[in-house]
Amino acid sequence: MKRELLGVRFDAVTMDGAVTRALSLAQTRSGAYVCTPNPEIVMLARNDPTLLEAVNNASLVLPDGAGIVWAAKRLLRPVPERVAGYDFLLSLLGRLRGGVLIYGGRPGVAERAAETIAARYPNAAVCGAFDGYGDNEADVLAAIRRTRPALVMVCLGAPRQELWMAAHTDLPVGLMAGLGGSVDILAGTAKRAPLWWRSHGLEWLYRLLREPRRLRRQLRLPAFVLAVLRQARKEKRGL
Repeated sequence: MKRELLGVRFDAVTMDGAVTRALSLAQTRSGAYVCTPNPEIVMLARNDPTLLEAVNNASLVLPDGAGIVWAAKRLLRPVPERVAGYDFLLSLLGRLRGGVLIYGGRPGVAERAAETIAARYPNAAVCGAFDGYGDNEADVLAAIRRTRPALVMVCLGAPRQELWMAAHTDLPVGLMAGLGGSVDILAGTAKRAPLWWRSHGLEWLYRLLREPRRLRRQLRLPAFVLAVLRQARKEKRGL
């Protein structure tokens, strides 16, 4: 079941439901892909029809972010829970049986993430690791076609990862998933917010305090809140 929030159509799923659906998609080998929009990506998509189409054409669109859960409730289209991209990835790796290819991160990060996956998830065999900064897309595509992985972790950041997946649905993969900074957390080059911050919906603030350079990006959050409130008021009036 879908829930439309400011033009983006989210799947109303639990974490377990999302992973079960992802595993089913991976078995079809149809080039399916997963998007994990947070409020920032929703605001980008509102101003970029191509990105909006790419997200809405995904086989699975997960409500990644406390802001998304809040907006869904405010607009009377609730979702069961937040399905954070990184948590989704870990759950998926724990149940996946097949090859994993990593595409994204700074030079060396994908390789370090591959080492973490190999140590923690022996049934998810890494069959390639490529950074997202070099001119290596041809090598990435060749590796995917050669290894036919069950999962491609596309960690290029928004909107690049969403557009890349939408443009490559013809690849012989089980599933592609746009996972942003997950590769950095797996590699140990970035830290996730502690549980207290996450459980109180303040992960965005934790990241901003640790990385003040994110301020310009985080300014999309108040714009998102205002857009949701305007939409709620408009719908209440029946306009």
